[in-house]
Amino acid sequence: MAAAQARKWEKRNMTRTIILLLIAISTMAHAEDRLDLPDPLTNNNGKTVDSSKAWEQVRRPEILELFRTHVYGRTPATQAKLSFEVFDENPTALGGKALRKQVALVATAAQKSLRMEMLIYLPVSAKQKPVPVLLLLNFSGNHTINPDPAIAISESPSRTKKPLRDTPRGANESRYPVEKILSRGYGIATLYYGDIDPDFHDGFKNGIHPLLDPVEGRAADAWGSVGAWAWGLSRCMDYLETDKNVDRGKVVLLGHSRLGKTSLWAGAQDERFRIVISNNSGCTGAALAKRKQGETLAAINNRFPHWFCGNYKRYNGKEETLPLDQHMLIALMAPRATYVASATKDGWADPKGEFLACVHAEPVYKLFGLSGLNTAVMPQPDQPINDGHIGYHIRSGRHDMTEYDWQRYMDFADGHWKRSTGKDEGKGTLIDVRTQTEYRKGHLKNSINIPHVEIGARIKDHVKDKKEDIVLYCRSGMRAGVARKVLEDMGYENVVNGGSYHLLKEKAAGD
Repeated sequence: MAAAQARKWEKRNMTRTIILLLIAISTMAHAEDRLDLPDPLTNNNGKTVDSSKAWEQVRRPEILELFRTHVYGRTPATQAKLSFEVFDENPTALGGKALRKQVALVATAAQKSLRMEMLIYLPVSAKQKPVPVLLLLNFSGNHTINPDPAIAISESPSRTKKPLRDTPRGANESRYPVEKILSRGYGIATLYYGDIDPDFHDGFKNGIHPLLDPVEGRAADAWGSVGAWAWGLSRCMDYLETDKNVDRGKVVLLGHSRLGKTSLWAGAQDERFRIVISNNSGCTGAALAKRKQGETLAAINNRFPHWFCGNYKRYNGKEETLPLDQHMLIALMAPRATYVASATKDGWADPKGEFLACVHAEPVYKLFGLSGLNTAVMPQPDQPINDGHIGYHIRSGRHDMTEYDWQRYMDFADGHWKRSTGKDEGKGTLIDVRTQTEYRKGHLKNSINIPHVEIGARIKDHVKDKKEDIVLYCRSGMRAGVARKVLEDMGYENVVNGGSYHLLKEKAAGD
């Protein structure tokens, strides 16, 4: 009996020990997720941001300034004169599947000039025109994304300082599935990042820096190469806005690795990009710095001293003292959509940190009445989250950008355009939530005017069925977001923030 009782107590103790161990592990995991992160909704003066207006007018500018001062540097005030030259146009490229354009973007300042060449493929058979475009920089030259023999080869050096001609045409074709992109009705536009600024530390003597940097020298918050590459993406957008074949309200910005960092910084500064995507961007991209997982600030600053501003090096090994973190960079996209992708074998980019940055950016989206990631549980590999204004997936495999990634990005964009324009065009109720004065100056056909501050009191006069589709719009999408939250709180089930009046007006005119 005594032996049996001893075994019974031993079993109980072992069970209790296992339970306590599991609780400890769980507590540690949750503690990891509860990092001491700066609150994106607390102003520098300590006041809480409680409205989208306060975010747009106060907190968003504060956060931009933090990133300029401490991380990416400040784009010079000097403006370059920009001109465009379409030096190649073929409406039957890629066996008749694409309209190919090659455009020289020439920036001129300080009696110097810089030539950057953009390659564009647009689908010939697209049902809807103008078409949405995926814009990104590439690592090895335009000619490496496709074996098309007509693609011009840049004279800019590679990051190893060798001629780009040494890299075969189509060498990186697997990373850019051009024909699959075209088949889904999207165009692709790309530019070699070395045309903007070389990816080696040359003392900022080449690329765009000598055109725009002040003659008195560089300050501790002067922009680095990532800031320069982001500037170049905005110049690409300058051209795309002029191209009648491109839907300028549907330009999706994306980037991989260091160019994913670049896409996030460009998208934060330039709100013309309607969707911003980061692919495996890691440290100083989408991943939270304060986790100190994977690549650290010291590692990235020591290896790539030219990427960021001088101030950023002060935080080497001192991530906890940063007055910001990357969830705040993702939050700067709000109310626009953003997507972050990781890979299972890319520990250097800290996939968990990339996911958590998305989680902690969500409160800003909720200010606009928009859903963010809608979960705090990291998904399993190859199980994308794409039903909110923040999307995420972790792909099986290594650090790369694959067709799987591109397909998920287009799925996300398709869903976003659908949510932004309503489920069935011509059905439901279209509501302009601007003021009466704004409405009288111009509005969409068949829309009714209910200012957003009156939406709760007046909606019943126009929409009786709470399951009816309702599309809201205003000047920028901000007031529509506020109105959407009011209606959803009242039980209306199918309310869509249609966004900007001017963009919807352009779309209607194009249709």
